[in-house]
Amino acid sequence: MDQAAFDRVATSFTTFHQHFAPLFGRKEAQLRSEQYLRGLLVQQTDRRNAENVAEAIDGATPRALQRLLTEAPWSTRPVLDAVQQYVAPLLSAPSGVFVLDETGFPKQGTHSVGVAHQYCGTLGKVANCQIGVFLAYVAPRGHALVDARLFLPQAWLDEPERCQQAGVPPDITFANKAELGLAMLRHARHLGALQGQWLTADEWYGRMPELRDALDTDGWWYVLQVPSNLEVFTHPTQVAVPPGTGRGRRPTRLRLVPGSIPPQPVAGILAARGDSGWRTLTVGEGAQGPRRYQFAAQRVWESRDGLPGRACWLVLRRNEDGSEARAYLSNAPSDTTLWTLGYVGAQRWPIETEFQTEKGETGLDEYEVRSWRGWHHHIVLAMLAGVFLLQVQQEWGEKDAAGDAAANQSGGARTVTAAGVESRRVIAVAA
Repeated sequence: MDQAAFDRVATSFTTFHQHFAPLFGRKEAQLRSEQYLRGLLVQQTDRRNAENVAEAIDGATPRALQRLLTEAPWSTRPVLDAVQQYVAPLLSAPSGVFVLDETGFPKQGTHSVGVAHQYCGTLGKVANCQIGVFLAYVAPRGHALVDARLFLPQAWLDEPERCQQAGVPPDITFANKAELGLAMLRHARHLGALQGQWLTADEWYGRMPELRDALDTDGWWYVLQVPSNLEVFTHPTQVAVPPGTGRGRRPTRLRLVPGSIPPQPVAGILAARGDSGWRTLTVGEGAQGPRRYQFAAQRVWESRDGLPGRACWLVLRRNEDGSEARAYLSNAPSDTTLWTLGYVGAQRWPIETEFQTEKGETGLDEYEVRSWRGWHHHIVLAMLAGVFLLQVQQEWGEKDAAGDAAANQSGGARTVTAAGVESRRVIAVAA
């Protein structure tokens, strides 16, 4: 990499930070945000806490960077809104898909805000951790994390003194992960920077009828993974209030008409299908070549308390060898093609690779803060660093900008980025 390439990345980084700098408030906070952001990109060998980041950046001190995270009063909401507006010309497309997912941050002790004994996907088991719920945007030109919320368990809200010590705002009330996700989606639509009507998410979100109802009411088209024990009706089914017997209270609740086919679990529908009725479709490009799966879909009706509900698509997917079968529900119109349903459902993988990338490349999970403000400040700065990586990747013409390789790459644009923003080689920070 020659000096011209270093200069190119350095100039890009300076321009990038200047775009967001006013959102950090006072000049000192703007300077520290530049140092911290650069440190997240440069520090690749040690854990990216304030002390290690400061060692990698000329002019920075651990105390100053820690103050930026835990004491500086800048708000994360304007920064996240600016992220969506900044990402729009890089990614936004009518075919864009929003993705909801969560990731766990394993922690020791009980003082870090939101920490609890709960399922941690990062570890694949129940453990002491914090949970962040994230919104990603996926489009043909790439993908990015564009919003985040910390999940605060009810046990925390039941201890006001503990919340106060962690700096939890007094107006924060309990919201489950689906409610946090829905709030982010509604905010993204309100901003209007990112195009797209589609949403996908894993089965934790898909199993919740309240979320599906809210998405349908709000006009989203979703392809949500659902658990194998979820039940649906596979045939039109009539319901009626049973006639009274003349004794006791007259029935008022609807029941299935006698002889109706009861709802079936998704696992049973998969088993009954066997190897018939599948179509092999290519739904994207991955590090190992085209991403192909076998798909099938049929119209079904949701089961609500044992009665038929909204008509929808049941989308089935499995590997070409028949393994790893999955099921999805979709409220998409009845004339939606199988390829579209399969494609949208398959767009959940980029958020997983984005988590992997930002934990490895921008230190998303490498923080030593306990407070509400500290967690949000670090997470937003790490997400901002991820957006810069996306920009550099596009500027350098990475042909795999939208594929698995781009998200997981350790060379190419990411190596160039780290080298180009390394303070001792290119960028001099004013004292």
